[in-house]
Amino acid sequence: MSAAATLVQNLRKRLSKPTGYQLFDIELKQRIALSPSLMRFVFSARDVALMRTLAPDQRVKLFFPSAKGAAPNLPKYGDWQAARRNLAPEHRPPMRTYTLRNLRPETGELDIDFVLHGETGPASRWAVHANIGDPLQIVAPNAAYHADPGGYEWRPPQGLRNVLLIGDETALPAIARILEQLANHPDTPQVQAFIEVPDESDCLALVCGLHAKVHWLPRATLHKQHGEGMILAARELASLPPVRTHLRSTTALEELDLDSQRLWELASAKQCEFYAWVAGESAAVMDIRRFFIHECGMDRKGLTLMGYWQWGRSLE
Repeated sequence: MSAAATLVQNLRKRLSKPTGYQLFDIELKQRIALSPSLMRFVFSARDVALMRTLAPDQRVKLFFPSAKGAAPNLPKYGDWQAARRNLAPEHRPPMRTYTLRNLRPETGELDIDFVLHGETGPASRWAVHANIGDPLQIVAPNAAYHADPGGYEWRPPQGLRNVLLIGDETALPAIARILEQLANHPDTPQVQAFIEVPDESDCLALVCGLHAKVHWLPRATLHKQHGEGMILAARELASLPPVRTHLRSTTALEELDLDSQRLWELASAKQCEFYAWVAGESAAVMDIRRFFIHECGMDRKGLTLMGYWQWGRSLE
């Protein structure tokens, strides 16, 4: 690129308005095995100080090598989405959503935890074979953008007295961060956390407050399939508010077609005493949704229900 072109490009960067999310180059710095099924990838980036996180369940997008094996190289300025769409499928970097586990601007590092499940897709394949120094790209919240860019759903209402967290291993990074935040809360509520994982060896030591109880649900030990531990937690193990029969009998619960719709319903109450945050495999979350709303008559304004993934499908 000529000096004049570089000058024009830098000028455009300075004049452009900051967007809520920005594309960054990152590089694998370290692999930390958390358990047989969970791996923490520590990335370094020159511009980590330009990122930010707004909530414990902050989502980011990662771009992986294309089907041809080329490292992602989308433009960091301008319309990266259009640039990606315009690439031929074999050259298009696959995109997947992850929770930003830790962000350390002072050391230029960020952590993202992966579930290891073999070479079943571009992200899991990369996780199996990744070497130190391998490059990826990430779309993360832009620190220069001072409004709320979204990309997170942990928005606890005021007056909170009881929190219920239910998730599988894909939701574990978010639940772990939520527990850490609540442990430092000046008026700590009572917290129940139920986490479904593949095996007993995947039960991690989490930081949580004195008023939090963490219950692990290893599928191998319980002889359960994906999502069944979450459903067991909701229907039999969790302490729930009293059944509100007057709401149960009058609430019309629309069904969702998970093949064409994504289950993503967010709490909206500004103040409530009971708040549930549920995330994991879509069919399991759908079952919990039916139970909470239709059978228990729970107030939907205090429920956040999210299908993070769907069995047999790849979601970006």
